[in-house]
Amino acid sequence: MADLAQSNGEGPGEHELAVSIVSADQEVWSGIAKQIIAKTTVGEIGILAGHEPVLAILAEGQVRVTLASGEVITAQADDGFLSVDHNRVTVVARAAALV
Repeated sequence: MADLAQSNGEGPGEHELAVSIVSADQEVWSGIAKQIIAKTTVGEIGILAGHEPVLAILAEGQVRVTLASGEVITAQADDGFLSVDHNRVTVVARAAALV
């Protein structure tokens, strides 16, 4: 699993997000990203650094995390919520797994 801290020991940079995806019984993935896209009950939401705080209910579907390198990490997340605050994104799902 990726560490939320950068190599300099600090949290996310100005244009980065600290992301954590967890299920009821484990942490599925955590790390630093530049973007996250998730399916909510009212449609897809895209999160970039500087996003206003938000709490959204997840719909069954995929959460896509884009790293600074351009690599995309995809997780299936069912029945949960997404929280954004101060460039920290937490996805909590009843069931979640990398795909």
